[in-house]
Amino acid sequence: MTTVRIIGPGRVGTSLARALQAAGVEVVGVLGRADDSSFAADGVDVLILAVPDGAIAAVASAVRPVAATVVAHCSGALGPEVLIGHERAAAMHPLVTIPDPAIGAARLSSGCYFAVAGDPAVSDIVAALGGQRLTIAPDARARYHAAACMASNHLVALLGQVERVAASIGLPLEVFLPLAKGALDDVARVGPAAALTGPVASEDTATIERHRQALDPAELAGYDAGVALARQLISADREH
Repeated sequence: MTTVRIIGPGRVGTSLARALQAAGVEVVGVLGRADDSSFAADGVDVLILAVPDGAIAAVASAVRPVAATVVAHCSGALGPEVLIGHERAAAMHPLVTIPDPAIGAARLSSGCYFAVAGDPAVSDIVAALGGQRLTIAPDARARYHAAACMASNHLVALLGQVERVAASIGLPLEVFLPLAKGALDDVARVGPAAALTGPVASEDTATIERHRQALDPAELAGYDAGVALARQLISADREH
């Protein structure tokens, strides 16, 4: 049986611990800041660093290398090369949002995608979770992670703008969520270009200008960015 230790008791680390235990992988401990991590690689097959990107190198350097132990991190933007000093190094980035440990554990066990790199032992971890592996070229990891942020973080921020504009006319965000969910379903079914509707798709510049005149000036940068992205989508589709 594969044995795993995790450094990082936050949402990602705790979710991974729960998901791995449910999958039959032995998790021997989850270490936090107050714990001595220098011997964290001792006695386990895989040590997973579920810590912020900016802390990975420092945390890894504090761990005494063990030749037989794989040290892996969960960053999407960084590769195994940041784990300096560890002979067997890897990366395994789960392509899911993890709002809390319960939901996170369920999503990590749902057949989600993991971007893997480095030592093949992490592929065994992904397989144990029932996940699907993605292989990202080293020079493409930053673009991969940017796409992931756009698909989740930027989408959430956009809905935050919807919430603000809706509140200005006395409506809750919930009124617009079925519209957003329907748009995502359409993208999944027919792709972004075919799913696009609204004034940009119909080249209704008068309506776009009415929107701009009605919005709080603080919201114009976000709105204009959305219009520009929609126009870029249409232009790219026509070129193909």
